[in-house]
This record gives sequence, C-alpha cells and structure tokens, in this order.
Amino acid sequence: MNRSAYLIFNPVAGQGDSEQDLAKIRAILEPGIDLEIQLTTEEIGAEELTREAVERGVDIIIASGGDGTLSAAASAVVGTNIPFGIISRGTANAFAAALGIPDTIDAACKVILEGVTRTVDAASCNGHPMVLLAGIGFEAETVERADREAKNRFGILAYILAGLQELRNLQSFDVEIETEEKIIKTSAAAVTVANAAPPSSILAQGPGGIIVDDGLLDLTIVAPANRTGAIAAAFHLFQSASVGNAAERDDIGYLRAKQFKITTEPQQKIVVDGELLGTTPVEIRCIPAGLKVFVPSIEEEEPSEKLEGLPNLTIEEKQSAQNSPE
Repeated sequence: MNRSAYLIFNPVAGQGDSEQDLAKIRAILEPGIDLEIQLTTEEIGAEELTREAVERGVDIIIASGGDGTLSAAASAVVGTNIPFGIISRGTANAFAAALGIPDTIDAACKVILEGVTRTVDAASCNGHPMVLLAGIGFEAETVERADREAKNRFGILAYILAGLQELRNLQSFDVEIETEEKIIKTSAAAVTVANAAPPSSILAQGPGGIIVDDGLLDLTIVAPANRTGAIAAAFHLFQSASVGNAAERDDIGYLRAKQFKITTEPQQKIVVDGELLGTTPVEIRCIPAGLKVFVPSIEEEEPSEKLEGLPNLTIEEKQSAQNSPE
C-alpha cells in the first residue's frame, strides 16, 4: 500500500511557474505516495494546514514553498514524530541548505521517495516555533529592508543589496546574554542564535558549522568597530563558512547552550526564520530531537566556544543548579 502524504503547497513562492512546479511534484511523487494537496492562501497559511494534517494522522507531511512556508509547516510538525518532507521553491532556500537537502524539485522529491529520515532539533523563540535561526540587530533590519518586490525581482541578491544599504545605518547596542551557566555582557551590531543555518547565513557562522541534532543552540556575536570592520567581519565569516572553520577575529564571538535569554539596550528588532517577530528581550530554547526530516546523510564537526576580544566584555559564571539552595 502507498503511504499517504499531505502536501502543503504555496502557489506564490519563488519566481517560477507554480502550476508547472506542482505538476512536476505530482508526477514524481504520486506513483509511490498517495498525495492530498492543499494550497496556502492569504487567509489560511502553512501552519494551520499542517496542524489539520497532524490531527488527521497522515503518514507524511510535505511542504513546498519558500523558507517562510517551510518553517511554518515544520513548526506544526515538531514533537509529532511525523516525517517531514521539504521541497524548496523560495528565494533563499536556507532551510533545505542547512540540512543538505537539494533545492531542485526533482532531487528534493527523490530524497522523500528514498525515505531516509533524520531527527533534528527545533527551538522556540518567545514561544514562537523556530527551526532555523533568530537574528537580532543588523540581520533583522536587513530582512525588513528586503521586501517582497525586491526578492521577486532580484532573488537572493535582494538580501545582499539590503545588507549593503543597511551598513549605512550600522549601530552597535549593549547586549546581555544569559545561559544556564553564565551571564555575558558586551556590545554588538548583530547577535544570531541558530538551531540550523546554511553557510549563506553568514552572521550565524561564528562556530564554522552548526550541529542540528546535539540539543544545543549556537550563538554568534558580531561586534565591528565601524562599517569597514563590519564588511571585513562579514567576509571573514563567509570564508569561515566556506571551509568549515571557526571565526578567528577579535570582533566575532560564539558559544553554545541549551537556551539563551537576551536583552538589549536599546531594544532591537528580531527576525525568526526570515520573518520579523517583535523586539527584544527574547528567550530562545532548544527542543531536542523535535523534528523528523527526510534528508540525505550529513556529517558535522563539533564547534568550540570563543568570546575573547569582544568590546566591553564581562562574563559572570552562574552557580550550577546542583549547587543551588533548591
């Protein structure tokens, strides 16, 4: 018997012909999977459609669209143990890239049909589901500047152009980062907390590689002294990501923890999985083994921790839970 699958398809994602894309997906998957297709609309989004599928107890849930669609659908699958298939058709396709999933329809469908799954972590950001990353400061401002019209016209280049424009307004802010073990105070222009992130998400690349199934989140702090330093730091992070090495600049720090509580002065905008989500303060928690995804095999190396050299840096070690009065 064929497996049953619920396909959530965003017809306005990407720059291609959505009708042709859907026809191609059906031609590849339907011989081996019983597909029920639901299209997202302005009134009903991917998360709502996915929750309906979860309640019905389908065997597989597949989402096709941009990162917003994929992340919204994935958030509704977290904790259900239902295998989740990804067919990217967006601008950045960061979710697929972070997990090594091809971003062409043919290859992505092949991954689903092969049936190999991997259980990866998810996260919550101020109670909002998160599967990729949260950006505070520079990245949030850049995402807000890259509007839908620019993305439709320029594709991934829209983010690069928006980032170059945002450099003119680059401002540092004071930030306090609290983990289970320590409190860190410093200045930064950007703070990024990643559950999963492809090399193209350069502001998350302090560790030089993000582990998606270790029960931990990876935080990168970028603290350039000026615009020239910001460009140099970004280029260094791009190089680090390209070769898989950790960053080695004094104005870049990184650490790993199960959860982070982040406050800033002044308040900063937050972007979660490519969508703006209010302002700081923010609490981000890892949800270990929260999502089962169809993926090719991936090998990863464990990143270390580096905080030295950041401006106005203070680190206060916290008393461990086992030694606390409770």
